[in-house]
Amino acid sequence: MNKSSQTPSEEAGPRTARRQRGHARVEVLLAAAASVFADKGYDAATTTEIAAAAQSSIGSLYQFFPTKQAIAQALITQQAVDLSARLDAMAAASPGWEVDELARRLAGALVDFRATHPSFARLADSPGAPDTIVLGVRRSMRLQLIAILAPHAPSLGKARLMAVATAVQQVMKSVVALNDDPAADTPAAARAAQAELREMLRGYLTATLGQERRNTRAGP
Repeated sequence: MNKSSQTPSEEAGPRTARRQRGHARVEVLLAAAASVFADKGYDAATTTEIAAAAQSSIGSLYQFFPTKQAIAQALITQQAVDLSARLDAMAAASPGWEVDELARRLAGALVDFRATHPSFARLADSPGAPDTIVLGVRRSMRLQLIAILAPHAPSLGKARLMAVATAVQQVMKSVVALNDDPAADTPAAARAAQAELREMLRGYLTATLGQERRNTRAGP
């Protein structure tokens, strides 16, 4: 049977297989890029190293990602989907949490995420990384934090709620940063400082949101 006599369904089969192979190859390349970026950071990583880690030719890599920045953009975008899903799940569950539980979950959220995606921190903090996408992820995260916090402070104004979400986001980032703090004498010292930050967040949210919840329950 020549190509012109093939039915649409027969032609679709090879195309679907090619797309599936292409998707699989992209996943392998992104996994390799995540490993290389986590190990070396954005600036020191090379496309040659990424291709080698994926057991792929450099030509195959360039077929999907013509530049190192394109790889980093695709990887951050992929990881941001996971972060967004985690925060959406928290937003759905958070109305039933007390403030202490809310603080504990928030303090650990980025720690757990970056443990799963260690390359994210290296890319987000690298001057040469695609900062437009990183800024977009941070803005989206802030809006999701507002969704998590809002049920606990229904009378807070929009501007104040944004300020609280921004403060919480900075504390969450600081908890993560202590994992790689070069000034920490020992891992135990870093963990102790993280515990202090978690307690600080708990106290802040208790003061900011706890009173709001009490006022709401008390009514007029």
